[in-house]
Amino acid sequence: MLSQDEINALLSGMDSTAGGEGDAPAAEAPSDNSDIPVTSGAPVSGGSEIDESLLNDAEKDAIGEVANISMGSSATTLYSLVNQKVNITTPQVELANWENVINNYERPCVFIQIQYTEGLDGTNILILKERDVMVITDLMMGGDGTNISGEIGELQLSAISEAMNQMMGAAATSLSTMINQKVDISPPQATLLDMINDDPSDIAEFLMGTFVKISFKMQVGDLVDSTLMQLYPIDFAKALKDLVLTDSGAKEAAPAPAPEPAPAPAEAPAPAAPDPNMMAQPQMGMPQMGMPQMQMPQMGMPQMQTPPMGMPQMQMPQMMNMNIQPAQFQTFAGGPGMMAGGENIGIIKDVPLEVTVELGRTAKPISDILEFAPGTIIELDKVAGEPVDVLVNGKFVAKGEVVVIEESFGVRVTEIVQ
Repeated sequence: MLSQDEINALLSGMDSTAGGEGDAPAAEAPSDNSDIPVTSGAPVSGGSEIDESLLNDAEKDAIGEVANISMGSSATTLYSLVNQKVNITTPQVELANWENVINNYERPCVFIQIQYTEGLDGTNILILKERDVMVITDLMMGGDGTNISGEIGELQLSAISEAMNQMMGAAATSLSTMINQKVDISPPQATLLDMINDDPSDIAEFLMGTFVKISFKMQVGDLVDSTLMQLYPIDFAKALKDLVLTDSGAKEAAPAPAPEPAPAPAEAPAPAAPDPNMMAQPQMGMPQMGMPQMQMPQMGMPQMQTPPMGMPQMQMPQMMNMNIQPAQFQTFAGGPGMMAGGENIGIIKDVPLEVTVELGRTAKPISDILEFAPGTIIELDKVAGEPVDVLVNGKFVAKGEVVVIEESFGVRVTEIVQ
């Protein structure tokens, strides 16, 4: 179909050449309108106007970021299903209507409808080209992706539904992390549509008006280089954006956790019991045995006490006859290795150590490492179900098994390595 701008351009060209002699002949309109692409920015002939004020640029950026994170998880899942490198690029968010989708996307195509059942309330639709679905399902069924002749049948629709179920399940897990609550979906429903003769209200009610269209560039190995579209109702897209931004703002506004108290210093050895003569209280005016009464110049002077450990003793006038003894410290046992038997282990109990859980290791040549990309799977030297290693400050001390505690990973220690 010709856009209004293209029709105006053709009419202007015909008018400019009609009155002049020697001018170049007017360009003829192509007989087959299907060969003329419709630009995404031009109004669609026969379509309703799109109110761009329904979504501002900041909201588009936020929705695009959410879609980018979700599709990143989906690409990794699709890689595991087709065993081909999958790349889904940064999304392009815009407002669209049904006519816009019809005129800017290859037909027929496969609509996959996903309904959120927990955490979110809404629907979104994925649109895949017919050829892309044939390639993906052929790879899933063990083919090389070239057996794409014929039409899509129930087998292909069932296979692509399962693929989308796993992909959107991974996306729902990413959304759960972003909004800090569980998100779940219903099994997707795949349908092959030509869109021209289909009533959009039979597919989803929100397709009757203006909605959010997110376009992704999708590559699957060397077999698919195409466009994947995701359609959101505007209200659902805004609610999703608000949930993500609200949760992020709450995390930023949350007060920083109080710093851990500094480790208590090791208790100093108990000093030797002072001589009874040291406990005299001069301010009471009572003379000590064998020495003259002390005359204190200030009545508010505090009671005299034993000087702190490690500080020089105060030499007071007229106290030369006091019985002063050297400080006595507790004797430490042994020399090197005195902690082996557990003596004084409390002194170091507050020392922090770094605990690391190692799932496995592997060795790769530089050429393989340079080919790493999102979705690359690295095979480790451990088989599934084998205990993981627990290291303390880099030293192997225990073995354990991975467990899940609410939404966090943990390790149950099963063996202590002597």
